[in-house]
Amino acid sequence: MSTATLTPIAPEALKATGRPRWYWPVVLIGSLLVISTVRVITGANDIDSSGALAAAIGLAMPLALAGLGGLWSERAGVTNIGLEGMMILGTWGGAFFGYHYGPWVGILGAIFMGAIGGAIHAVATVIFGVDHIVSGVAVNLLGAGAGSYLAVRTFSNLPGGGPTQSPPLQKLPDLSIPGLGEVLLGWEKSGIWLLADIAGVLRAVTTDVNILVIIAVGLLIGSWWLLWRTPFGLRLRSCGEAPHAAETLGVNVLRFKFLAVVVSGALAGLAGGFLVLVASNLYREGQTGGRGYIGLAAMIFGNWRPGGLAAGAMLFGYADAIQLRGRGDVIHAYLLPIGLMLLAWGVWQLVRRAQGKPITGALWRMALALVVLAWYALTTEVPAEFTSMTPYIATLLVLAFSSQRLRMPAADGQIYRKGEAN
Repeated sequence: MSTATLTPIAPEALKATGRPRWYWPVVLIGSLLVISTVRVITGANDIDSSGALAAAIGLAMPLALAGLGGLWSERAGVTNIGLEGMMILGTWGGAFFGYHYGPWVGILGAIFMGAIGGAIHAVATVIFGVDHIVSGVAVNLLGAGAGSYLAVRTFSNLPGGGPTQSPPLQKLPDLSIPGLGEVLLGWEKSGIWLLADIAGVLRAVTTDVNILVIIAVGLLIGSWWLLWRTPFGLRLRSCGEAPHAAETLGVNVLRFKFLAVVVSGALAGLAGGFLVLVASNLYREGQTGGRGYIGLAAMIFGNWRPGGLAAGAMLFGYADAIQLRGRGDVIHAYLLPIGLMLLAWGVWQLVRRAQGKPITGALWRMALALVVLAWYALTTEVPAEFTSMTPYIATLLVLAFSSQRLRMPAADGQIYRKGEAN
């Protein structure tokens, strides 16, 4: 076997080969224009208020961190559905160390406990070649059981604690740009088209932003740079695309896979720590609420890339924030652009397929568009029962519509043994 090493790659050779660089800025600007117009037409002012967006950011961060953990693992070729169990371990670690040593040590405790879960998954899959799905399910069960057991042992006799929850924890600091919040709030309340919307977005990201949110954003950006702009990242991603080819070039595939899965667990643990140190300031049994799985869905929606992952997490977080705020009028307002987009999509497909091709799909989309528009025209608010389902419906719809463009790493989920060819 060759022992040659990979040579440093020029930055130009490491550029992403997917969408052009202007894609996401155009999407963001276009979305803001559409939402601003919908707000003015429908009067649903909470659709992009600073309060709604701040809540969405807080709810999106655990999903983004869990999804980022999944991205690290799966880019190295190890499927990780054990994110939920690693998050649960992180919730206990964040609460235990946060209560006894302060919130900053609580962050380290959450990372440490999540990394233990990642190490268990890595030993099973990378070292012993256990099926990745079986190992992930086992980690989820182990994490749930260990979290419950440790909570009973450590929180039951503490003041304010119990077998299913910890005492209240000290809060991490919030940061703001001095003097900017009140100015932006005044612009937001003016209701002026686009100006009020831009002010709401800026106020949400510059006022009372928790320090752990800033750390999470830094981890997303840092992971993108490390995995797509450095030789280390190229080696790690090669383990998920063609591990046997990487082995012939001198890459220690087992080491990279093991490291990636441990980092994956650490990030999932930090996601759990976010829930106890920021979202609620205490540990509760079952407080992850399946967010590990939704983070995995956000990673798939993002096509195994940090930028798309962040967009998916923000979408799911926004849907969750709207339903928690009980804003049926906001969901009702979205029926208008959804109906118009479905109608335009159906007409466009009808024009493309006019020359003897099947038009059934186009007619179905146009019929669905008319139903949605009629729903909007004949009602003033979406029922509360439907509003509570919004995050899960958004998850299913996004995955359904994005499934055609997804491309997972070629060797993701495959059991790798050193020295064996395909």
